[in-house]
Amino acid sequence: MTDERVAVVTGAGSGVGREIARALLDAGYRVALAGRRLEPLRETAQGSPAALAVPTDVGDPESVAALFDGVREQWGRVDLLVNNAGTFGPAGSVGELPHEDWQDVVQINLTGSFLCAQHAFRIMKDQQPQGGRIINNGSISAHSPRPRSVAYTATKHAITGLTKSISLDGRPYDIACGQIDIGNAATDMTAGIATGAAQADGTTRPEPTFDARHVAEAVLYMAGLPLSANVQFLTITATAMPFIGRG
Repeated sequence: MTDERVAVVTGAGSGVGREIARALLDAGYRVALAGRRLEPLRETAQGSPAALAVPTDVGDPESVAALFDGVREQWGRVDLLVNNAGTFGPAGSVGELPHEDWQDVVQINLTGSFLCAQHAFRIMKDQQPQGGRIINNGSISAHSPRPRSVAYTATKHAITGLTKSISLDGRPYDIACGQIDIGNAATDMTAGIATGAAQADGTTRPEPTFDARHVAEAVLYMAGLPLSANVQFLTITATAMPFIGRG
């Protein structure tokens, strides 16, 4: 039973975000679906009266403010934020990546997660009953990089610091924060991995993937805990992917 808890899921128009949003809807949550384009958000909602589709640019402070203002106006509170929106951006080494591409990835992956967490935190702190949970999508790139992924890897390492800071700052207000680090969930974003991914030894090899529904199940577990308990970090990967021992 969720007691009609309210969730916000960013990047809800496709991939992992869509799976998470639908799992939360099936579990009885009221879910605000955030993403750049309205039509994919509507496809995620599948006509559910418990879904609210809100076109949002997570890197734009005004757009994020409008998202959370709308959720509070619609439902009065926020119990769960899943910070899932992200982009890999163009591949490039430290010496290759143009500044504007770096900025774009940082704005979406890191600044976007901060802005959404900030608004959710403020609402959770002030609402009654007080508190809530924030779950950040870190990726296994929060632990170990792929070749030529400097912007993505740097932002995902930074998400770990954001997660820890939210956890610490949220303690007095019953705001829990955890991170899910995902490796090779089968989505459009990772479609190329199954056919061939660049390896640290210079080769290109296909890598195994796993059903993205298992990510949604993991998020449901994390979200379902009482606020007195928290999964700080959870890593879920395809069993045989090159992560442990990568390189």
